Amino acid sequence: MPGEPALRTLIVDDEPLAIERLVMLCSHVPSLSLVGTASDGEIALRLAKALSPDLVLLDIAMPQVDGMDVAKTLSTGEQPPAIVFCTAFDGFALAAFDVAAVDYLLKPITSEGLVRAVARARRKIGSPEHRAAVPSDRIEEFWVPYRSEMVRIAAVDVDRIDAMRDYMSLQIGSRSFLLHQTLGDLERRLDPAMFIRVHRSTIVRRDFIARLRHDGLGIWYVILANGAEVRVGRSHLAAVKALAGR
Repeated sequence: MPGEPALRTLIVDDEPLAIERLVMLCSHVPSLSLVGTASDGEIALRLAKALSPDLVLLDIAMPQVDGMDVAKTLSTGEQPPAIVFCTAFDGFALAAFDVAAVDYLLKPITSEGLVRAVARARRKIGSPEHRAAVPSDRIEEFWVPYRSEMVRIAAVDVDRIDAMRDYMSLQIGSRSFLLHQTLGDLERRLDPAMFIRVHRSTIVRRDFIARLRHDGLGIWYVILANGAEVRVGRSHLAAVKALAGR
């Protein structure tokens, strides 16, 4: 926005061509002010301490100190910068939540993607809680691969999650997205006030459950708002019945 100071930005990547591309892209974003570049994690931490950047554009796969370790260290500082991961790999998207990253961009980075990420970083930096923020283990949003992008999905928008071998299928209305994660880990990190596991392979959003029914032989089902039925596993039956006060 006009009148706001430019975000002091540090670029971290072990590939010279990737740094060169990001420097070029940043030069076309007036709200950014490039303060330095680093080719590995150790240099990045030293520069961040000396320069106090507002924003770090951070690669993940780097030798010795990788991007995740850099982000974790920066997040514990008194004035943590906003982190935007810039990587060629989509498998670290969920781990990005552990360090409260504001965005996750897949290479090759586009100018449009960078502008969106900067806007998100600006909003986070402007929020009252940012400087005192502590990374939370609770999942509030997902980053999932879709075509050549990473799509942001708010946890509150997910209707159900189904296990599919090594992947989870996130159902949002008529659309579904695949996430490389275990159902057990998702169950642990999702808000239990919002989600409930009804079967060994299925988690559903509590307010997406329309009613319960049984077949007269002791088998129960949850009927979802879209009409779908999910059989309730025996080990989850007591928790599901508690929804109806039974």
